[in-house]
Amino acid sequence: MLTKQQIEALAWEKASDGLIPAIVQCAQSSKVLMLGYMNALALQETQATGKVTFYSRSKARLWTKGEQSGHTLQLRSVAYDCDRDSLLIQADPIGPTCHNGTVSCFDPPTASGTMDAAQAEPRSHAHSDLSFVADLAALIADRKQRLPSGSYTTKLFNEGIRRIAQKVGEEGVETALAAVVQSEQELLNESADLVFHLLVLLRARDLGLSDLINTLRARHS
Repeated sequence: MLTKQQIEALAWEKASDGLIPAIVQCAQSSKVLMLGYMNALALQETQATGKVTFYSRSKARLWTKGEQSGHTLQLRSVAYDCDRDSLLIQADPIGPTCHNGTVSCFDPPTASGTMDAAQAEPRSHAHSDLSFVADLAALIADRKQRLPSGSYTTKLFNEGIRRIAQKVGEEGVETALAAVVQSEQELLNESADLVFHLLVLLRARDLGLSDLINTLRARHS
């Protein structure tokens, strides 16, 4: 995070109306989520609360992303460029970032205007493998936030953490059995079930993909 001295040393005098552009990236996939503007107070609020906060030019006040929808951006890091006149924010998205319901403000809107399971499908060159997993984790976080009816993920959250933990155990056993006695495709199918239910279990405990990756990174080092 930036120190008070670093914040004061940013090129605020070059910014229009004292507002510096802030690019927000998904901390895990590096996917660009949105562009907003920050003044010094917005940056300080972001670091103090851990929720990405901008200065809204239309509202003429500080505005925390997701203050109404609940689709917040959980801060991971802040950096500035070589000219000290723009910011790079890395964050974990809770649900879709765009008001159109998409993961990113740079994604085309869905027909329904809301985030749905179709957005979790890989889109060739547009998404890397890790980006897809990060999008899936964001979709699961959105399901926990909204609990839409008819969703299998909602059903799991409603059944509680014990049932989710049971599912992870079942899928783990089925994955191990598939590795020993079934085809490669069955192993992949069971592995996909295991990873999905593990992501749901983590979110049920208010943990995310970034927490898992940070633990793996710490062990690796």
